[in-house]
Amino acid sequence: MKNWFKILLDLSKIRISVLVAMSTFVGYILAKGSFDFTGMIAVIGTFILSAGSAGLNQVQEWKLDKKMHRTSMRPIPAGSISPRNAFFVSLAHMVIGSIILLFGNNIEAMALGVFNIFWYNIVYTPLKRITAYAVFPGALIGAIPPAIGWVAAERSLAEPQILIVGFFFFIWQIPHFWLLLLNLSRDYERAGFPTLASLFNDKQLARLTYIWTVATALISLMLPMYGVGDSFFIYACLTFTTFWLIWVNRSLLRVSSDESVFKTAFMNINIYMLLVMGTVSVQALVWG
Repeated sequence: MKNWFKILLDLSKIRISVLVAMSTFVGYILAKGSFDFTGMIAVIGTFILSAGSAGLNQVQEWKLDKKMHRTSMRPIPAGSISPRNAFFVSLAHMVIGSIILLFGNNIEAMALGVFNIFWYNIVYTPLKRITAYAVFPGALIGAIPPAIGWVAAERSLAEPQILIVGFFFFIWQIPHFWLLLLNLSRDYERAGFPTLASLFNDKQLARLTYIWTVATALISLMLPMYGVGDSFFIYACLTFTTFWLIWVNRSLLRVSSDESVFKTAFMNINIYMLLVMGTVSVQALVWG
């Protein structure tokens, strides 16, 4: 039983699915100014849907995962579960998550969740085997979960607050992925994925990533301009996190062959996202 529980956690890419659920939480409380049972349903439904999509991705790519050191011990390539069983487990997750969003929230929330599965598993997953630039359309995947929380609170997607939040999540995905690539480019190449590492050397790619990192940080300063809070707290916190990220990741401009630079920068941009999500959440809960 314990072994099956671990398989389910690994199949769902638990850390990614938790982050997806957290971004849905942010979208909901930003829309509502509070967190209630309906918000909990949206978060749970999105988490289960994300777990199913992550599992389906592993079914799609298990042969490639087997070639990569980072993914070779995932449940399917490790032989812990068959591709067929993993598919049905993932399908069950996706059906359950969709039903929760449909009946616990509304059809708009379910439609966005299903669209995200379509975009991730049907569009992005095959596309990243074709072009190294798949990260750009793929970044849309990160913008959808907060929108699920937003519409679950009966708000319109045409409102400026969710548009700027979605845009911020979209832009953040790009340096996040490129930093992952800088850490794991050899692994991706081993599996046959086209990567930007074949087009740019590490120094060039690191500098491009830093430019996108700065852009991400500066875009966060636009959040209050579009109605995402108007307190000293949010201005102070976003200003601090912006200049903190720009400062701590400046080592990308003088990158050497030391891979610890990439690992630290990757950790920093993830911490930064959590800080911004926390800031926006506190702002919405305390000041509305």
